[in-house]
Amino acid sequence: MTEKTQALGEALAARFCDGSAVDSDLAGAAAEPLTALAARGSVRHFRSAPVAPALLRLLSALALSSPTKSDLQQRDIVLITEPALRQRINALIGDQPWTGEAPALLVFCGNNRRQRQVHALRGRPFVNDHLDAFFNAAVDGGIALSAFVMAAEALGLGCCPISAIRNEAQAVSDLLDLPEHVFPVAGLAVGWPAAAPEISPRLPLSVTLHENRFSEEGIEKAIADYDPLRRYATQRFVEDYGEDTAYGWSEDKARQYSKPERAGFGAFLRRKGFRLD
Repeated sequence: MTEKTQALGEALAARFCDGSAVDSDLAGAAAEPLTALAARGSVRHFRSAPVAPALLRLLSALALSSPTKSDLQQRDIVLITEPALRQRINALIGDQPWTGEAPALLVFCGNNRRQRQVHALRGRPFVNDHLDAFFNAAVDGGIALSAFVMAAEALGLGCCPISAIRNEAQAVSDLLDLPEHVFPVAGLAVGWPAAAPEISPRLPLSVTLHENRFSEEGIEKAIADYDPLRRYATQRFVEDYGEDTAYGWSEDKARQYSKPERAGFGAFLRRKGFRLD
């Protein structure tokens, strides 16, 4: 085992409690960039140094080079460069300090409008006006966001996706002048990290990596073993559920989704012209 493949193995073991089952030697010469991927983490504290506009455009071009369903290219990126617009978006997002600290903010969008424009241009009927039209565009937007993150981190930048953009989807859409059939998927805070991100352990591969058929065997024990690896300094909704001395991942996520969140997103998408049946 070389030093580089050993580093990859250690990163995978830190990421997954059963990561030792992954043979990092298989990576060979590619071990170093793969280690960066295995050890990556979201950045929530940034240096004040700006990110050059030309660099953001380069990273956006790389992101938009990512796979897209049937070459339909149903994703767009909005670079937020106007200070007043940035402040208004920050205010909508709420109590997430990294959105204000980050030197750059982008919004990744799903775009099913362009496909409909192509149909009108070529005089062809648009007959697939159902849930898949939204789904394809949303997935395209997510793929582009992931590609941007990987490219940015390869250059030493840090990123933090911001799903809270969808908490105020209509207001964000209005601010960005998003037309019918174009919608925000997520925001992305980008900047130079103030500190190296920590590896956030993931659920073990034994319950998230399947062979041939889906299986939930051992899921309860896996979560019980995983929870001690994920302790949180702040507990959600203590006024409703009290303090939990063993507060871990499963309790945090159960509390998070015990309260209504984005219940109006479907109505927003219907106002955007999507049929979700």
